[in-house]
Amino acid sequence: MSTSPTETKRDLTVRVWVPDVWEVVSLEATPTTTFSDIKTRALQQAVGTGQRADATQFLVKYRGALITDETQPLGAFQVPDRAPMIVIPAHRRPVL
Repeated sequence: MSTSPTETKRDLTVRVWVPDVWEVVSLEATPTTTFSDIKTRALQQAVGTGQRADATQFLVKYRGALITDETQPLGAFQVPDRAPMIVIPAHRRPVL
């Protein structure tokens, strides 16, 4: 029995580490979910809303590589279930 391309949209869970607040969050996703969406949702869940959670001030990495085009869907990178990611600040912050 073969599956059509529309039947391959299985649910998966990704684990996202947000070291800025030492938090790991689990997010439900599909292969069509974008890295940008994962980053935004991880920040909202880990730090809430507000200036500190401004997604434009953070980057997302998968398998150690920076995702430069966050509009790409997870399926483009064949992200498996329970894959780890990391959301890091785009710029270094001074230590006060």
